[in-house]
Amino acid sequence: MLDSETKRRIDSARDILVGKVPDPKAQVEQITTALIYKFMDDMDRDSELLGGKASFIVEELEPYKWANLMSKASSGFQRLETYISALEQFSQSPHIPEIFRKIFKNAFLPYRDPETLNLFLKEIDWFDYDHSENLGNAFEYLLNIMSSQGDAGQFRTPRHIIDFIIDIVKPKKGERILDPACGTAGFLISAYKYIKEHEKNLDFKERKELMENIIGYDISPDMVRLSLVNMYLHQFPQPKVFEHDTLTSEDRWRESFDVILANPPFMTPKGGIRPHRRFRVQAKRSEVLFVDYIFEHLAVNGRAGIIVPEGIIFQSATAYKALRKILIEEKFLWAVVSLPAGIFQPYSGVKTSVLLLDKSIAKQQDSIIFIKVANDGFDLGAQRREHNKNDLPRALELLEQFQRGETIDDPIALVVSKQKIAQSGDYNLTGDRYKETIKYNTVYPMVKLGEVCETTSGGTPLKSKTEFYENGTIPWLRSGEVAQGEVTNSEMFITEEGLKNSSAKILPVDTVLVAMYGATAGQVGILKFATATNQAICGILPNEYFIPKFLFYIIKSQKDKLINLAGGGAQPNISQAIIKNIEIPLPPLEVQKAIIEEIEQYQKVIDGAKQVVEQFETKIKTKIAKIWGEAL
Repeated sequence: MLDSETKRRIDSARDILVGKVPDPKAQVEQITTALIYKFMDDMDRDSELLGGKASFIVEELEPYKWANLMSKASSGFQRLETYISALEQFSQSPHIPEIFRKIFKNAFLPYRDPETLNLFLKEIDWFDYDHSENLGNAFEYLLNIMSSQGDAGQFRTPRHIIDFIIDIVKPKKGERILDPACGTAGFLISAYKYIKEHEKNLDFKERKELMENIIGYDISPDMVRLSLVNMYLHQFPQPKVFEHDTLTSEDRWRESFDVILANPPFMTPKGGIRPHRRFRVQAKRSEVLFVDYIFEHLAVNGRAGIIVPEGIIFQSATAYKALRKILIEEKFLWAVVSLPAGIFQPYSGVKTSVLLLDKSIAKQQDSIIFIKVANDGFDLGAQRREHNKNDLPRALELLEQFQRGETIDDPIALVVSKQKIAQSGDYNLTGDRYKETIKYNTVYPMVKLGEVCETTSGGTPLKSKTEFYENGTIPWLRSGEVAQGEVTNSEMFITEEGLKNSSAKILPVDTVLVAMYGATAGQVGILKFATATNQAICGILPNEYFIPKFLFYIIKSQKDKLINLAGGGAQPNISQAIIKNIEIPLPPLEVQKAIIEEIEQYQKVIDGAKQVVEQFETKIKTKIAKIWGEAL
């Protein structure tokens, strides 16, 4: 556990930096660099107290000893110059171990304010080097701060999800373990802790071998630096984390591993990845290439746990289908665990699953087990508050039962034969697809709309200002037009001036619209063109949680409920708060797609029946007119 004083000091150091270094990731780097500087000096001092010699800050580096840096005889500007010079010298000096040179490489002070540096270094001065779990916990806390703010969060996988995957894969001593996109080394450290806990009598040689067998790659030098510190503070004297582009460099292609654990990047740069030619699957998407890399680098009886975006599970593009076919036909995949959509909040709502690979199990089993984790112990809101609903422990039990060849009978699990999965040719890995009857109304978690979707409303430019309307080119939608269903046009237009001088805003294509006031309240539409709207329309913006048309159908089905909740007497008034508080089901995207297709098939039948009725009505009218000798 992290003690309160250490936590307070870290928070204080960040508070001092925040005015000069607003980016959380940069704050972490500044604190990391300063701590390592201080710890090297601490280790030198401890060695000298025990009758040994200093080995880090020696010879030409003597002027940079921590005592000299913090000397009261030094002015603020002298301390500033000493600190800046020390960072540069530490990255080059042969007296500094390679691991620390990597940490100081490209390190710099992004401000030139002596007062800020003085306050900051006083907080760092409180820390003493102690090769204990507590310092590791302190650094984990620092990384958690980084993950909770801004884009840096993409580098962190939630600790409970890491531990869940480790508990399934069960790494052992003597095995080579890799994370090919290691970020801050969360998987590697958890694997180390797991083995230490389950192999309690490791001798010195076994511990040394264990540390040498745990390896990480990352394309970002910043992430490599953070990984090195994180692992060093978790008792790795020489962490094996390398700056390496897993997808484009062939340098380490021939290596193989007993265990691979990864949460690879979900984002692909514009234009796609340009991989080397050793990949089995021809693709430009990073998630496809990472999964390909992982199964290519498993040893004979290797195992892997990989967090993947939902596209891997069901996308119909050639590369995705080819990847899934290899995983099943060549006996890599044995389980798919569907995770809740919000586990990477607040920085991403992307829906993910865990692919579990094990060559031994996959050869023995002719089936795949699918597990649906609806709750992971935290709510789906941006704050991810902890609650008492958690399917992960039960999911682990079911996976272990399947590994032992036991019969599975549980509502969150489904065992499907590989033959059935292969029948359609797309090797779809959505478990619900293979259920005999999908109970859309009970299987999926219910969420408040406002927890998973952003809503907004429009505005009306002043009618007295003709320049807000004359010769307008911006479509402007009123609530009565929402009843189009698929909203494809507007009757009115406003000018750029009208848009700027009102609360009107342009809503993107696929925004779901709800009319909020008056006779049309409760009408639901979906935008098929970008447009501004008046304030009587609530726009539910598209995101990763829902296929827009599915959300349209779901909200449309709630029309009566919305009106019943509305105030306003004869003229209903449905507020955004009411819309945000309605509960709706949140099935996986593939299931949403299937529901849309089913609804649209029914609609085709209805439309066809209407045409038949209209044809008969025309024939009846013609017949009667003929009888009477005149048109009715």
